Amino acid sequence: MTTTTHPHFPELTPDTAPESIRPTLQQLQGQFGGTVPPAAARLANSPELLSTFLAASAAFEGCSLAPLARETLIMTVAVRNGCRVCIQLHTGILRTLQADPQLIESLRAGSALADPELAALQRFTHQVMDNAGAVTDEQLVEFAAHGFGSVQALEVVLGVGAYTLSTFGNRMVGA
Repeated sequence: MTTTTHPHFPELTPDTAPESIRPTLQQLQGQFGGTVPPAAARLANSPELLSTFLAASAAFEGCSLAPLARETLIMTVAVRNGCRVCIQLHTGILRTLQADPQLIESLRAGSALADPELAALQRFTHQVMDNAGAVTDEQLVEFAAHGFGSVQALEVVLGVGAYTLSTFGNRMVGA
């Protein structure tokens, strides 16, 4: 991926970043073949933001939603918020999960999904975002009709929160 520098958010390295985030950047560098991903390198300008996103993302990865459902939620947030780097990265993850190409295309386009369960998750994610979490009882009942319970409803809030943080940050730093 080609990156350009940003006048306000330089790409930091384990050598140039604030001390508090250096171990995290070293870990990312090891995970990504010797380089820190440009988005993380720019978000490291706020160690608290990068650390919070990584912790929230890890918590979301450990939730009860299946991997394909988690990626559906992430792509829904990324498309809604216009985060190109998230869309690109999570398209790759969907391919790794061997997701149906039509699902990937629909998610990237922000279109309704054919799979009823994933479509319900996509709708509910939009409802959570549209209403700042204040979904109606009817919306919760409709979400539950597709096999989701109160735990998963709150996990949607977790995913929306984590990936709103990421998408807003990535857009600000020009990732």
